[in-house]
Amino acid sequence: MNECCAVVDLRQYTLHPGQRDTLIETFDTYFVEGQEETGMHIAGQFRDLDDPDRFVWIRGFQDLPARADALKAFYYGPVWREHAAVANATMIDSDNALLLRPLRLDDRYPESDAPRPPIGSTALPPSVVAGAVYHRGSEDDGFAEFFTDQVVPVLTATGAEPVAVFESLVAENNFPALPLRDEVVLAWFAWFADDTAYDEHRRELTGSRVWQERVLPELVCRTVGPAQELRLRPTSRSHLR
Repeated sequence: MNECCAVVDLRQYTLHPGQRDTLIETFDTYFVEGQEETGMHIAGQFRDLDDPDRFVWIRGFQDLPARADALKAFYYGPVWREHAAVANATMIDSDNALLLRPLRLDDRYPESDAPRPPIGSTALPPSVVAGAVYHRGSEDDGFAEFFTDQVVPVLTATGAEPVAVFESLVAENNFPALPLRDEVVLAWFAWFADDTAYDEHRRELTGSRVWQERVLPELVCRTVGPAQELRLRPTSRSHLR
């Protein structure tokens, strides 16, 4: 298993209309290295293909104490101080954030020292990173085992073998300046070469009797609300691409 990060933030920002490219340019130019210099790993940053005003990103930390130290160093440091006004002006809401821990990171999930396109890169990859966030009733509900034993085989058979699976890390937020959602989830992400590959997965999943008749009904019963489906395009400098 990829050993990158024991603690992960999954963050989803709602932006003012037409401001996503401004945020991405600022993020890819200044905030990737600016955060990684403090010890974080910026694993992926994405355009939500189903919401033109949503920016989604994933960052990792070695452990909880390292998270607190890195966030303090960045948000009280010179890079954020210089560019915060531009970034904040793009945002309506930046509080949609989850504290997670990895259950599975396969070899396609980027290591922190993997090569990354240089600052100034503009070419967008054709790939799609897609998955879902499942809302759970409690951390001891057996959902992770159900997901591994019942859901993953169907996803894999239909072309969506997860690259990463996370579940909530139930712990006190050790950087309260950035709020976290108080809920228990499981989130997974898969990689697709392009839109065609993703669409084929969706067709096969829809046509799977095992999924429709057995797995999906139990999935609905085991969760406390509708899943959030994610269909994302990596930015030009995203590690996960």
